[in-house]
Amino acid sequence: MSALVARLLREVRRLRAAYEQLLARPPEAAATPLWQPLPGPQSIAYQTPADVTGYGGAAGGGKTDLALGLAITAHRHSLILRREAVHLRAIQDRAREILGRVGRYNESRRTWRELPGGRQIEFGGCKDPGDEHAYQGRPHDLLVFDEASQFPERMVRFIAGWLRTTVPGQRCRLLLCFNPPSSAEGDWLLQFFAPWIDDTHPRPAEPAELRWYAMLDGQEVERPDGEPFAHRGETIQPKSRTFVPARLIDNPHLLATDYDATLQALPEPLRSQLLYGDFTIGRQDGAWQVIPTAWVRAAQQRWTEKPPAGQALTCIGVDVAYGGADATVIAPRYGAWFGPLQKYRGADTDSGPKAAHLVLRAHDGTAKIHVDAIGYGASCYDCLRDSIGKLAVAINVAAASEEFDRTRKYRLTNVRAAMYWRLREALDPESGDELMLPPDPELLADLTAAQFEVRASGIVVEPKDKIKERLGRSPDCADALALALYRERKYKLDVYLG
Repeated sequence: MSALVARLLREVRRLRAAYEQLLARPPEAAATPLWQPLPGPQSIAYQTPADVTGYGGAAGGGKTDLALGLAITAHRHSLILRREAVHLRAIQDRAREILGRVGRYNESRRTWRELPGGRQIEFGGCKDPGDEHAYQGRPHDLLVFDEASQFPERMVRFIAGWLRTTVPGQRCRLLLCFNPPSSAEGDWLLQFFAPWIDDTHPRPAEPAELRWYAMLDGQEVERPDGEPFAHRGETIQPKSRTFVPARLIDNPHLLATDYDATLQALPEPLRSQLLYGDFTIGRQDGAWQVIPTAWVRAAQQRWTEKPPAGQALTCIGVDVAYGGADATVIAPRYGAWFGPLQKYRGADTDSGPKAAHLVLRAHDGTAKIHVDAIGYGASCYDCLRDSIGKLAVAINVAAASEEFDRTRKYRLTNVRAAMYWRLREALDPESGDELMLPPDPELLADLTAAQFEVRASGIVVEPKDKIKERLGRSPDCADALALALYRERKYKLDVYLG
């Protein structure tokens, strides 16, 4: 009986609170929506039928308001994420400005409930690898990644797997709000929205234009339309995607302040990135980045579709993956020219013979093949050695190295450090080898992800697992390329002293 009384009292309190909220609003406000999109890009992004929408580019374009507006007016169960929960304060404060006393906010749960139409908004963080599993199996019909360039692609795709609803007529939407990425972690967005933001894309898209994509055998491919199609015995439904650029001039609320002066005072390239949403200008490299971004871009701009006349295949670098999300990557090198990287799903190379078969298809019978022979690569190397003998070379990237850098001042502590440092030296615009790299966005992101430090023992390049944890995927493209270039140079201590 006491439980029934308690439930009745809670219901009375809820109805009283709702009545007080109604009285608190002036009569004219009853017919005024809680939020309306601004004319221009914000309205376009609000109304687009796309399943996945990218929005922003410049700072001050109204990204936060769009996320909250959709949650308040168009969706029932919304989740708005920042990489770190402590950075949610500005979004929560803006929600309070819009909602006032409407609904109830639970500070400990970061959830706004009892909004008109039975809507609710949840705010959350996803800081460390594995935190995404906290959202597993929890359906939402609106999923927002605010400052999406701070999230690894793997984390975004995992959480988006639970974007769903059981409410008839309720659409589901993924919204990615971001400025031009300032580090390698966000470079995946440049590829994800390449038709809209990459000037070199072969089929550029207009702002807000719809494109359709489907995941086939672990690889995302563009489709001509949104019609379902058959693939390997199942029906695949493509998802629509678009990008809507927005700048400060599209937001009259902020334009009326001096925020534009704040952005104008920033140093380049941050000024152009945040003021104009410029995705073409180079991001700021970290002080300990092994390979500068500008060097990689220059090498990709030098690339031609065919190797120099008369240049034979020199070496093939192979990074092997067995199953899982990682890829087996084959990097053919013709002198200073690298051919397009051949990428295969880990599931397609789940044994040494399978991986070796794919590598031999790219071989000319005379060039050396460098294989990362630790772990998964060992079986592939054994098969290659049985087929081509000494042309197959096992590279143990964890082995100690006696090599030094080109200046002979710093020891390269292991083979992995030597591989990456040789690649850095070869890309150096002043003293390098004029390498020509294929214009592969994933390769660019991989090559510019690795960091280094100088210890008493010498130069140390961070391990692959550390990069994978930060980048959200394995840098397989960079590893294969470094393997194809690597050849041990005996910058040993006795040479240095001599």
